[in-house]
Amino acid sequence: MTTRLSLDAGVDLDALMLRDVATDTPVPVQAWREGDGLVSLAWIVADLPAHQTRAYELRRADGAALHGPGVEVREEGSGRLAVHVGGDHVTNYNFGPDVVRPYLYPVYAHSNIGVTRNWPMVTDVLNETTDHPHHKGIYTAQGDVNGVDNWSESSGHGYQIHRGFSRQYSGPVAGGFTEALDWTDAERNANMTETRRMTFYTTPARLRIFDYEIALHATQGQVVLGDTKEGGLLSVRVASSMDATGDPSAGRFVNGFGGVLEKECWGKPAPWCDYSGPVGGAWVGVAFLDHIDNPRYPTYWHVRNYGLMTANPFGLHDYTGDPEQRADLTIPEGETVSWRYRVIVHDGNAEQAQISERYHDFAFPPAVTVE
Repeated sequence: MTTRLSLDAGVDLDALMLRDVATDTPVPVQAWREGDGLVSLAWIVADLPAHQTRAYELRRADGAALHGPGVEVREEGSGRLAVHVGGDHVTNYNFGPDVVRPYLYPVYAHSNIGVTRNWPMVTDVLNETTDHPHHKGIYTAQGDVNGVDNWSESSGHGYQIHRGFSRQYSGPVAGGFTEALDWTDAERNANMTETRRMTFYTTPARLRIFDYEIALHATQGQVVLGDTKEGGLLSVRVASSMDATGDPSAGRFVNGFGGVLEKECWGKPAPWCDYSGPVGGAWVGVAFLDHIDNPRYPTYWHVRNYGLMTANPFGLHDYTGDPEQRADLTIPEGETVSWRYRVIVHDGNAEQAQISERYHDFAFPPAVTVE
């Protein structure tokens, strides 16, 4: 949960604590001052039944404020951020100059169980598939940006070039970063810019949650995101053992409208999609949730039995087989279009992880009133 309020400039934000009024127990809270002078507060509500309320009291801590391990985001070497939650390594964000497009890899469920394919970052993993080298971890890509292929790594492909972080932060409730990128052609000439923001939350290892937001800015003139299945504003290549090969013990994916596997999910709109399967003796999964305020909600899904899942609202002529149906999106010069997604890395399958209920938490969070 987040809210904004006015606090005196002299208040030590690190010394604040939140108290659950009903149980008289402390709740970890994170506070920071925004550019307009208001203070934002963030805390986690583990559960709240429908039509119920919960009261909290904000106060100065008598002693040390309640923090705990929380989320830690730190640079490790050149071109890599490491994210730890509750002391556990959750993922790395790879953005260095040798990277075609930044991506999250590895991505861990509990006990360092990797839910993303290792290849081509690691090439000696037994029984891994070796197709589509541009499918790296969790990433953003689009196959037609003013005619430039910013999806594949074939000859003439475009790049997403890291230009810097405007914010990196850690805390007891959340941690993350805000990044500036250029989307370019093959000669690295920018055709648009992007602001990318990721927010990782302090949640249990069985249910790792983070928000993934992108804002595309038409800073170099009009931008046309062309209609093609080759893209994904949010994409993942899951671990090869999770591939939906058709074997009853293999992986499977489902969407928020009840579709199962490629025949029922590929090219179909849905508010969420979940890919789960076996890794190292455990069943784990990755869910992508599409926010109701996103353009073209609910998104179409480019999702394959061989391990790819992307939120791609731009592939209508491919999805339908009708060349007359187009889903091009034009961003006029000087304007911005934004998308927000939630990623859940979880134990079990979609039903066991209650992804449908988690979707409603994301799309329709409780309202906050400050008195």
